Amino acid sequence: MSPALGWYARRLARMSPREVVWRTQDHVRRVTWATRQVRPGRLHETRAELSPTRRFTAVLPEGAAAAVPPHAQKALVAAADEILAGRFDVLGVRRTDLGVPDWFLDPTTGRRSDPCRYAFRVDHRDEQATGNVKQVWELSRHHHLTVLAAAWYLTKDDVYAERVAMHLRSWWRENPFLSGIHWTNGIEVGIRLISWVWIRRLLDGWPPVAELFEGNELALAQIRWHQQFLAAFRSRGSSANNHVIAEAAGALVASCAFPWFPESRRWRAKAAALLDRELAANTFADGLNRELATDYHRFVAELGLLAAVEADAASRPLPDATWQTLTRMLDAAAAVVDCTGRPPRQGDGDEGRALVVDQDECAGWAPLLALGEAVVGRRDWWPVSSPGVASVLVGALRRADHDVPGRPGTRPAHFPDAGTTLLRTVGRSGPEIWCRVDGGPHGFLSIAAHAHADALSVELRVGGVDVFADPGTYCYHGEREWRRYFRSTLAHNTLELAGRSQSVDGGPFLWLRQARTRVLDVAVGDGVREVAWSAEHDGYTALSPPARHRRAVRLDRRERTLRIEDEVLGGAAHGVRLAYHLGPDVDAELAGSVATLSWPAAGDIVHATVELPAGLQWTLHRGETDPILGWYAPGLGRRVPAYTLLGAAPTGTTGRYLTVVHC
Repeated sequence: MSPALGWYARRLARMSPREVVWRTQDHVRRVTWATRQVRPGRLHETRAELSPTRRFTAVLPEGAAAAVPPHAQKALVAAADEILAGRFDVLGVRRTDLGVPDWFLDPTTGRRSDPCRYAFRVDHRDEQATGNVKQVWELSRHHHLTVLAAAWYLTKDDVYAERVAMHLRSWWRENPFLSGIHWTNGIEVGIRLISWVWIRRLLDGWPPVAELFEGNELALAQIRWHQQFLAAFRSRGSSANNHVIAEAAGALVASCAFPWFPESRRWRAKAAALLDRELAANTFADGLNRELATDYHRFVAELGLLAAVEADAASRPLPDATWQTLTRMLDAAAAVVDCTGRPPRQGDGDEGRALVVDQDECAGWAPLLALGEAVVGRRDWWPVSSPGVASVLVGALRRADHDVPGRPGTRPAHFPDAGTTLLRTVGRSGPEIWCRVDGGPHGFLSIAAHAHADALSVELRVGGVDVFADPGTYCYHGEREWRRYFRSTLAHNTLELAGRSQSVDGGPFLWLRQARTRVLDVAVGDGVREVAWSAEHDGYTALSPPARHRRAVRLDRRERTLRIEDEVLGGAAHGVRLAYHLGPDVDAELAGSVATLSWPAAGDIVHATVELPAGLQWTLHRGETDPILGWYAPGLGRRVPAYTLLGAAPTGTTGRYLTVVHC
């Protein structure tokens, strides 16, 4: 069996009978819709069926631009000028070809997918056919065009609007219905619709804008095609993760802002119900996203907020339950960030954004919290965030207050459903010690597509600097050895047994067996000297003999000492490896079982000492490729060398391993 067929067989095994039936029906629809494909060069045959009235009324209120802070406006215009010069960063790759973009070219491999091929016959997982599909898809989310449109809105300089119009006409012309790579995935269709709505909104007042959108047969056809696609094809079953949220949000935003089609009312009602249901399904009661992949928490929250505000603007408000879910997500986001506004680094991340109108140089969640503050209001314990272009403009579009009762009066430290606990110092006793411990589920749904094998892992930051770091994601498609490594147990700050991960990897977005974790004890609170947590997981009970990994973590706030105690219950015959991955700014020296760490901060050098378990043989690694070890991924498509402390023993000669960090 070929690797591709093997993956599909394993994927099928993770589906319920109901999902198999639905996917069979979906496959039949995809085959029969081949007759509906519009090929490039046949656009003159397209006509959109329209309602009698075509006006864009979902405009920003007068004076909204004046509320944008000058520094945010300056940064945005600088970013727009870079785009005009053809330069734009796409997932770590500096694009310099945006004067006249090739919508099908992957700049990292030089490969170009076939623009004429029927979309459902394009295998976007095959890098030989499409190149790095994330690079190709990302540009066609049209975030660079929302930046240009926002620059026109703030400056009224027509050069920005004219470039937007040129790119849109190019894309609409070269990507007719169901032709090519950009019609293969509903998440891309949904995000593109959100971008188009905001482009139309931001360019309102530019004289040619009505001719570009509601007076343009091709634009109208594309807007209708996108909504028809989302009405017919959506993510379900084991794929109903952030993808279905993007699909529902895109359909709702477009049907509210572009209600120009006979189906618009039906599309809007269907999308609103889908968003309400799936947003709740994707969110724990404690407010964190069920995928347990930090980037997707932000992405889903942004999608939900944009859709909810759009529905308000159209006088079609979403149910109170939807607003309650969104507010829980924002309160949770505010609670888990460190002193610099950075969230945990957990699970997969591809820097997905629902709307880009800011020059966002901040690696943290300050823009998300600013958006949340503008839409639902902040709590007193939230970190302070400055308004930006997005928060000002989205907040200006909001038409009603949505008061959600029962919001937390103090900052939560433990999220029992997600299994996330924060141990951190409080007050002014020195740079903040922030430690995230993971005692939650492996991931979401049967395939846990964006999960990593990271049960009981820790992240440690001092003053916002990664000390024990989650290495991140690096890649999704292609480079399978790198994908496998960054998702493995060895690539996380936890203990590995028998040279294998706690959960069984079935392919790039598939887990065949998922470790189950149980939190044993949590003691957190602002008024105590020590905060502590303990948990265990069953990922190694399938070994012979079976074993369990139990971990206890305790932070002494006064002494600024973190103790990590690992215990292997049973399985003494198995080899043990314990890894601590350091952040890219941290230097390390190892002497026996004592590591001395240092890093720059505020013009000074900060030091920490790590007393490592003496029962293991410790080695120091950095930037190695055979085997892969000692890497940190700042974002998708980027990796940099970083130190890894690795302790190993061929057999578990002792059942307990104590690590003490003096910060």
